[in-house]
Amino acid sequence: MLCVLAHPDDESLAMGGILAKYGAEGIETFLVTATRGERGWFGPPDEYPGPAALGEIRERELREAATVLGIRQVVLLDYLDGEVAGADQGQLVRDIAGHVRRIRPDVVATFDHNGIYGHPDHIAVTRATTAAMVAAAVSSFDTGTGDAPHTVSKLYHFAWTQEVREAFERAFGELRMEIDGAEREAVPWPHWAVSTWVDTSAYWEGVWEAIRCHRSQLPGYQKLLDLPPEYHTTLWGRLTFHRAYTLVPTNDKEEDLFDGLRERRA
Repeated sequence: MLCVLAHPDDESLAMGGILAKYGAEGIETFLVTATRGERGWFGPPDEYPGPAALGEIRERELREAATVLGIRQVVLLDYLDGEVAGADQGQLVRDIAGHVRRIRPDVVATFDHNGIYGHPDHIAVTRATTAAMVAAAVSSFDTGTGDAPHTVSKLYHFAWTQEVREAFERAFGELRMEIDGAEREAVPWPHWAVSTWVDTSAYWEGVWEAIRCHRSQLPGYQKLLDLPPEYHTTLWGRLTFHRAYTLVPTNDKEEDLFDGLRERRA
């Protein structure tokens, strides 16, 4: 399984449950992260160490969290935090497709088309990852890596439900941002559009340990830590996804990202 995300801590906050679950089951898990989160500073402004230093700090934190979650390999693509959407999108597709060919995953997971709450980096990563699924399978597409084409069997987009949105907003307030003069906000998925509900309740302690690895971000997470138990159950007990495509027969309502793949291999 390969997760393609934008910033350090996305792997823990968004995908930690599935990474921990499938890693514990012996499935090889990989992570491609577009940036080092160089601009994600929650401390006093006068203590901001600058983008290069913070990027180094956040990379270390990411690799610590990856160890906790059992991720086999972490790759950073070296895009700048906040500038993924403005980068060469064709090159971003080539970068991701190259890693898809190298890793050869059965399952890929990324953000949804709304970037959860309209974050431009998230949206750019989702678009490029979705395009890379096609590109990686086409023999005429040149990634510059020399690896043979590879067809990913299943692609998933992370699908927040209204309950999860409410839990995060209980901690952080309304998830809104202004981009180009337009206000964007968190966009929940209706239950009928969620294809896959994965029980991750057995792995929440590992997910929290991974979240705590992101020490530079913890001032922003304290309110999340202080939520009542019922909100933690909502956030970490089950992860929800929209299956963007599948090339194997599967159930209409899945409980496993590998549904249809286990049966084929057996």
